[in-house]
Amino acid sequence: MKHCLIVDDSPIIRQVARLIFEALDFRVSEAETGQEAMERVQADAPDFVFVDWMIPGTNVHELIAEIRKSTTAVLPRTFILYVTTENDTADLKAAFRAGADDYLLKPFNREIVEMKLHQIRVAA
Repeated sequence: MKHCLIVDDSPIIRQVARLIFEALDFRVSEAETGQEAMERVQADAPDFVFVDWMIPGTNVHELIAEIRKSTTAVLPRTFILYVTTENDTADLKAAFRAGADDYLLKPFNREIVEMKLHQIRVAA
């Protein structure tokens, strides 16, 4: 079973994302802060990280770089999905430079997430 770490400061977004990923047969863990995210990554390297673009007190681009560095030795490679409300090319470029693999715009639903997972071949 694939493992997804959801990193978002909103409990509602985490709950919605959890329900979607569990329905898609992922084991799910959650983190509200950058520090919690790194603790979860180091304790149990996820196959997939769903990380929000804005987490108070956290430079999300630095967090993505830390996650990428921490999971580099893990095979298969952890896939990092950057989740944003803005289609800001400068921000997206910074996320990709930090180590994000792809992005998803909010709002999202199960069909959108499932299509993205099929597109990136994370889900069967």
